Amino acid sequence: MAEVTATRQGPLDGLIAGSVGVAIAPAAPAHRISLRVGADGIPALNAALGLELPTVPKSSVTSSSDRMALWLGPDEWLIIDEKLDPMVDVAGTDAVFSVVDVSHRNTAIKVAGRGARATLEAGCPQNLSDTAFPAGACSRTVLGKIEVVLVRTDVNVYRIECWRSFAEYAFEFLADAAHDCMA
Repeated sequence: MAEVTATRQGPLDGLIAGSVGVAIAPAAPAHRISLRVGADGIPALNAALGLELPTVPKSSVTSSSDRMALWLGPDEWLIIDEKLDPMVDVAGTDAVFSVVDVSHRNTAIKVAGRGARATLEAGCPQNLSDTAFPAGACSRTVLGKIEVVLVRTDVNVYRIECWRSFAEYAFEFLADAAHDCMA
């Protein structure tokens, strides 16, 4: 019997947008897990995931292998890894926790450049100033009419995690905002 391999096509594959000072593009495909765990289980999951789960609200950590852990609530994290599946790493961990693979549900858009913040501010009511939302900050918020998870990965670089079904809307919203903000 012939072996069949399927490759998931991203909802934004091949799209790019932006204007002078801002670039908008789909992020690389990634594995994602939604993780819920109490304080007692954090040490075991830190060891399994190879990073320290952030415990400060609105913060994130990135491991040396580029695995990201985003704090979403007192006992909730979104783990994102473009190379390895974190679900495999937490399997068999000796702790009480809940984990759901949400890789199929989410996709991400990167917004970068000196106009990135202004582009996001066109549709995000959250204070994105350097003091209120520095590099490494993350939160659930809205962009236009959709819920997103926003993380500032560098001074002028943001990652927007959204549901695949809203990806085209988010991308087009950002493309329009980038054009308007830099016009």
